[in-house]
Amino acid sequence: MGTAQGAYDRALAYVKQREQFGKKIAQFQVTQHKLADMVTKIELARLITYKAAWNFDQGRIDPKLTSMAKMNAARTAVKVADEAIQLPGGYGYMTEYEVERFYRDAKITEI
Repeated sequence: MGTAQGAYDRALAYVKQREQFGKKIAQFQVTQHKLADMVTKIELARLITYKAAWNFDQGRIDPKLTSMAKMNAARTAVKVADEAIQLPGGYGYMTEYEVERFYRDAKITEI
């Protein structure tokens, strides 16, 4: 979850400061939709992870729920990091921008 959240935070910071056609990228509706989709995926993955953790704390170990939480968190991290790379365009693939590292970190969890 931290990888997805970190990628989202960096992407959000970037679109808030970068301008295209005289306005911030964050003001474009397509960007807002991407950000909303990213944060929704993060929140859903967080909720299923919290549910699995709560069940464990209650002594109800549910391997199916735990596996679902791990799989969903890994896929969410990859999807969010992938979108975070694309928002800055070509800069997202450069090592100077942290989102490139977030994507590599996320991809290994999915593999």
